[in-house]
Amino acid sequence: MTLNTQRSWSDPDLDLYRDTVVRFIDEHMVPEDEAARHRGHVGHDIWRKAGEFGLLCSDVPEQWGGAGGDFRHEAVFYEEMARRSLTGMNASVHTIVAHYILNHGTEDQKQRYLPRMITGELVGAIAMTEPGTGSDLQGIKTKAERTSAGWVISGSKTFISNGFLAGIVLVVAKTDPTQGAKGMSIFIVETKDCAGFRVGRLLDKMGLKAQDTSELFFDDVVVTQEQLLGGQVGQGFYQIMADLPYERLIIGVTALAAMEGSYEATLEYVKDRKAFGKSVADFQNTKFKLAEIATEIKVGRAFIDRCVIDLVEGKLDTATASMAKLWGSEAQGRVVDECVQLFGGYGYMNEYLIARMYTDARIQRIYGGTSEIMKEVIWRSL
Repeated sequence: MTLNTQRSWSDPDLDLYRDTVVRFIDEHMVPEDEAARHRGHVGHDIWRKAGEFGLLCSDVPEQWGGAGGDFRHEAVFYEEMARRSLTGMNASVHTIVAHYILNHGTEDQKQRYLPRMITGELVGAIAMTEPGTGSDLQGIKTKAERTSAGWVISGSKTFISNGFLAGIVLVVAKTDPTQGAKGMSIFIVETKDCAGFRVGRLLDKMGLKAQDTSELFFDDVVVTQEQLLGGQVGQGFYQIMADLPYERLIIGVTALAAMEGSYEATLEYVKDRKAFGKSVADFQNTKFKLAEIATEIKVGRAFIDRCVIDLVEGKLDTATASMAKLWGSEAQGRVVDECVQLFGGYGYMNEYLIARMYTDARIQRIYGGTSEIMKEVIWRSL
């Protein structure tokens, strides 16, 4: 069967917006995806085109140049990319950076950076992870030392999404190593002509081949006090924690959309593919597997949609968002794996969408907080 993809949070205006998103994706993203996967990034032009279509940071208020929408508009863009395994343009990280500035930045910071992020002039990245530090943010080594002119940042970061194309990077650094979580701050670094800032190699990943993921180096990068996010030192850990429900729901949303895309691609394939004189769809194993997948997607849709509504209404708590991230990423792995099996040998070929979905899915259980971290967060709420 074809899944009913109508969202309980949608309305006629959002349906029209989805049509615009799909048109943009089909005309500008799909034709360029293979080339982007070979070179390891999508380039700046697609970001600027997305800005022209009004698709970037669509939930930022109009006073900062945004469309004045809400999370649902963001979800539409993420879903339609995920359904097609278009993972090169990490618009979610870009929007998360914008939200850090929107929610925690000074008025001057909002005016200076948000309009340029919305047009795609500046691509956003956030530099948290370090070579020796993953989920343990308090263990970071990058430091920012105060000077008469402001601050000097020294350190390195790795696994940074959008790192190669980034025009603005939020850098998490230690401003007082003796204060634990209270000794962390976030700095806004514009990369163009920034002395001491250096982009390392594009990392060779198992999946997400079109997405630029890089090492970043900060060799005595000088920033002013005006580039301290929010203007108050020691607020970095709080700022990170405050936006976690938004960030983790994005992963749940994209996971479910990818499940829907993999299901639909598989359903079409097994109906056309012949084996032992009949369609693969006619085998009982195929019927049962697809019935299980359709059921899991249908049940998941009710939960994820409820989370979207709660987020828009300001009611989504960190534990429930962690459940969305945990369930979504784990279910995505199971579903895509089953779909590859139904494709047989063709499912292992990168020319098929399902193969790309398989390798792209694995990271979902790691970034944004591992599944193990999600379980810990959920446990603490019980």
